[in-house]
Amino acid sequence: MSGKAILELAGDFVEDYEVMVPYQTLETVGHEVHAVAPEKAEGETVKTAIHDFRGDQTYVEERGHDFAVDGAVEDVDPADYYALVVPGGRAPEYLRTNPDVLDVVRHFFEADKPVAALCHGPQILAAAGVLDGREITSYPAVRPEVEAAGCAWVDGVVTDGNLVTGQAWPDHPEWLAAFLDVLGTDIDHGAEPAAADD
Repeated sequence: MSGKAILELAGDFVEDYEVMVPYQTLETVGHEVHAVAPEKAEGETVKTAIHDFRGDQTYVEERGHDFAVDGAVEDVDPADYYALVVPGGRAPEYLRTNPDVLDVVRHFFEADKPVAALCHGPQILAAAGVLDGREITSYPAVRPEVEAAGCAWVDGVVTDGNLVTGQAWPDHPEWLAAFLDVLGTDIDHGAEPAAADD
């Protein structure tokens, strides 16, 4: 993996939509994306989780898809990447204990590069010590943890400088649009569909 691309963090039981949809969306609009996970070789997979609400006090979790990654986080040079995506799900609770993951995250903040984090992803940012003085959002149950890391929690998609945060996968349209704005991605939203021949 070399050249300028967007880096995406992954791990077993990352949220299915939150790892796949940003990966595919960013590639659709012309960005190159590399997903990495601890101790995974190119082409190996992580298992994803699907979280849903069905009237209980919290979400239920089901097994999702297998998501192929592009390599191992410990083999990444973050200087080769111009932006970072941090999905949620269950993976962040253990990814935040990985020193390589934390070093990668710190690089993007120290270099003031664009970062998009969603749902439980800000758990990793809190563990990396990069949230002090920031305004962010997260999955609401993560609010006490990120506030303890020194940030102000806001309800809704938030852009704070080069950091874009959302609460969960239902925020994808607004969250990804805000991240594309931060990236400077030019998309013609006003294009009319081609007329069908009569």
